[in-house]
Amino acid sequence: MPAAMGAAQPGHRAAADAGRIQLRGIAQVALSASPWTGLLFTAALFTNGWRIGLYGLLGAAASTVAASLLGADREGLVRGLEGYCGCLTAISVVVRLGASWRTALLAVLAGAVCAVLGAAAGRLLGRVGLPVLTAPFCLVAGVLQIALPTAPAAAAPAIDGDGITHLSALELGRAFCDNFGQIFFLDKWYAGLILLAGLLVASRAAAVAAACGSVVAIVTACATGLPADPISAGLYGYNAVLVAIALAATFLTVTPWTAGYAALAVISSVPFTAAWQAFARPSGGSPFTWPFVVTTWLFLAAAPALDRPGISLEKAK
Repeated sequence: MPAAMGAAQPGHRAAADAGRIQLRGIAQVALSASPWTGLLFTAALFTNGWRIGLYGLLGAAASTVAASLLGADREGLVRGLEGYCGCLTAISVVVRLGASWRTALLAVLAGAVCAVLGAAAGRLLGRVGLPVLTAPFCLVAGVLQIALPTAPAAAAPAIDGDGITHLSALELGRAFCDNFGQIFFLDKWYAGLILLAGLLVASRAAAVAAACGSVVAIVTACATGLPADPISAGLYGYNAVLVAIALAATFLTVTPWTAGYAALAVISSVPFTAAWQAFARPSGGSPFTWPFVVTTWLFLAAAPALDRPGISLEKAK
């Protein structure tokens, strides 16, 4: 009996390792490698609906397995760096097209493509010291968005006449929470709070940066007169939250100057997101996380040239 139990232990250990890699893949959406963060993120997905949770797990697993079969870097696999784009892509598929065996197969194939694009992007961007971020997800989801039929595009919401958007206390609270939730296409305010708790488990600095980014995004969106409904739904703020995590808690040395630099990037990401939405609206499209990706790339690339604390290459790898 002891020998049998000993033989079973490697299998249990392998299953536990696979589970941790899966959870890290989901956590890496917000630049975290903590499996506990991934567990809370997964819980947030399921609170918004079992389909979203299931597809998120499916996409992360598909891209991770594909990367492993193709011989991707072992360290990146263990840290979950091969799972997060597949997770987001699969969720975008089920949100846009619904749950069926066809969309499940599409999510698996899209996750595998994310693994290939991630390797290509890592090779190209690594030469200039920039991280891949969610660019593979944006590319794959964008292609699917254009290629597959969807409902007609909605008309652009009206803008307040006085140039400043006024929100009630309830709308402000909803906006703060949904700025987190919309990272994963979630529209339940409590899902956003679970995501924030997940960030706090991994890093107090990341949670504070994300919370401040959410507040700055709301203030910026209201000050520029953007429509109230999209603000309260988190559609202008989720990219800003990711930008804040990247610049204030991940890639740059933490200094007062970095905080101001990250705040400027967060402010910039809001009109950038609005502009990208306007550009994509005629085709019924979405900016996904392109504003986060492009804003972060630009600010990371500029930092060393400004004679201030620059990119931490060890973190960016």
